[in-house]
Parts: sequence; C-alpha cells; structure tokens
Amino acid sequence: MTANKNLLRMKYVRVIEAFASRTGCSLEDALDAFYRSQTYELMRDGISDMHCMSIDYLVEELLEERTGHPAHSLSERHPEIKDPPLCVAESGPSPYKA
Repeated sequence: MTANKNLLRMKYVRVIEAFASRTGCSLEDALDAFYRSQTYELMRDGISDMHCMSIDYLVEELLEERTGHPAHSLSERHPEIKDPPLCVAESGPSPYKA
C-alpha cells in the first residue's frame, strides 16, 4: 500500500524531529541519519505498512537500527555504558550539505 506523498513527507518531518529530540542530534544530523536508514526505505516503499506506524515506534526502529539492539534495553541493563554516537553519518559526506 502506498501513502499520499504529502502526508508521507509530513510524517518524515515528525520522525526526524522526534529522533533529533530523543538523541540530542541537530536536525541536520537527524535528517541525514533518517534518509540513510532502512526505516526510511521501508516507509518510502510502503513495505509492511511502516508509514502507518506511530512516530514513537519509528524512532525506536531508527535507534535500534543504528545501535544494533533495542533502544530501551542497553541503558536500562547497563547504565554505565554510554550510548553510541547516534548522530554520526554512517559513511561518506552527507548528500544534503552544500
């Protein structure tokens, strides 16, 4: 199923803002992380109705994708472990910077 393109873009904005707020990233870094993610690809392509999921769920998916484990579990079980850098681009320069 495909979503209305304008509604989908508005959802992208809300996910990016929520991700930035949750991680402390700048909006630019959150934008870069989102558009390089599998979560974005699944939403864009309408796979598994990811675009129908809540903003909180999608942010959790992004966090899990970037850390490799559920977003809530690592810090709860091991508070001494610092969170990995979530705002760092995975590879190469951002395609969104001039």
